Amino acid sequence: MRAGSKPEISITSRDNARVRAWRKLQTDARARRSERRTLLEGIHLVRAYVDRVGAPREMIVTPESLANAEIAAIIERVARRPIVVSKPVFAALADAASPVGVAAEIDLPVEHPDLSASVHCVLVEGVQDAGNLGAVLRSAAAFGVDSVVVGPGSADAWSPKVLRAAMGGHFFLRIAQTKNLAQAISGFTGLKLCTVPRGGEALAKLDLTGPVAWILGSEGGGVSAPLAAKADALARIAMTEGTESLNVAAAAAICFYERSRKLNPPD
Repeated sequence: MRAGSKPEISITSRDNARVRAWRKLQTDARARRSERRTLLEGIHLVRAYVDRVGAPREMIVTPESLANAEIAAIIERVARRPIVVSKPVFAALADAASPVGVAAEIDLPVEHPDLSASVHCVLVEGVQDAGNLGAVLRSAAAFGVDSVVVGPGSADAWSPKVLRAAMGGHFFLRIAQTKNLAQAISGFTGLKLCTVPRGGEALAKLDLTGPVAWILGSEGGGVSAPLAAKADALARIAMTEGTESLNVAAAAAICFYERSRKLNPPD
């Protein structure tokens, strides 16, 4: 597309087959698993993918968004002509309340819940809230976690809301989804810690300088007994007496930070 030229709108109908397929990727976890694809929406996520992974399968833009310098720069880096859709069509496939007019269709990575080579990983069970799961992934990326395995009862790791909450964290991690977390953690050879709100060993007293696997459950239900039995120890965060347990995303961030602090103590 030449600079200054008027963009050609290639899709103007919401009933277009490609638009229906993209919308399905936004709304249906089974479609994402079957097609091994998802849709990224917004400048931040698309740029994060291009930075860490490379060119997406397709870029989707509106004519209006092409005037945005950041979007134009991303398109130039990808070096692939985007699919231009009308603003109403983009609104029909978008998940965000106020879409900015840029999205990307990407292939999902091949899932390998093999943790034998991991040095810092997380297993998540029963975290249904997409915002919480996304926040766990964001903190995991920030504090050097290499692998995340998402188990039964949790939100889909590649749903639009989880992607937005993780703010690009997906592309720093190896992410797998499995029905059998107990089997997945059996391949990990380091310290396996199950987080609990009460009892167990205080987080600050644990040696976290070697390979560590964290087992996280929902705030209400916690970790199931069969999975908790796989842990080497129970870990708790010291809190003011009488207060309620922490949100799983907040607890995860504290756990990840504590390991980072012990590996890299301040001067």
